[in-house]
Parts: sequence; structure tokens; C-alpha cells
Amino acid sequence: MAGKFVCSKSKDGQDFFVLKANNGQVILQSERYKSKKSCSNGIESVRKNSQDEGRFETKIAKDGRSYFVLKASNGQVVGKSQMYKSASGCANGIKSVATHAPDAEVVEA
Repeated sequence: MAGKFVCSKSKDGQDFFVLKANNGQVILQSERYKSKKSCSNGIESVRKNSQDEGRFETKIAKDGRSYFVLKASNGQVVGKSQMYKSASGCANGIKSVATHAPDAEVVEA
């Protein structure tokens, strides 16, 4: 059950990636990176850290919706989810990242 990491450039020329589930839905978006190599390192960090439940942190937005962030071992956020209407939807998003990230192919947008 593999998803894919889609690498893109932002309007300001920085690199970023999204992790898409096999149904095409974006389940995680990275920060922006100054180099393609740093972006690739971010993908590897997601692959590794997504396998440790303790690296996910669930948060509540001001409007009451849930989202999660994935942190590296140094505490730095390497990815952020979409907003979810329910805590159970957010939990399913975490499971989806853990399932799809390890074997996801990397493609350029």
C-alpha cells in the first residue's frame, strides 16, 4: 500500500514535498527547504520518524479542528497534516502516514 512523495518548488523557489496516499489525497506537507538535498533529507526523516508513534503530535487549531505534526528526533517539525473535523479522522491520518511513508516513491511535480 504505497503512496508517493511529490516534490515541488514553491513560488519563492524553495523546495517542498507532500506525501500522498494511494488514493491521491495529501496526508502530509513538509516545510520549505533551500535545497533539493535538504528536501530529500526531509523525506528520509519522514520515512524513519513515521514509524515511531511518539514522533506524532496532535494539535487543535483555533477553529477546533484537529491536525498533527511529525517531528524528527531533534524535535524539529518535518511535516504537517491537513485539518480534520474529528479526532478520529486525525488519528486515521497518522495511521495513513505511517502506512504510506516507508515505501512511497519519490516523484517530481
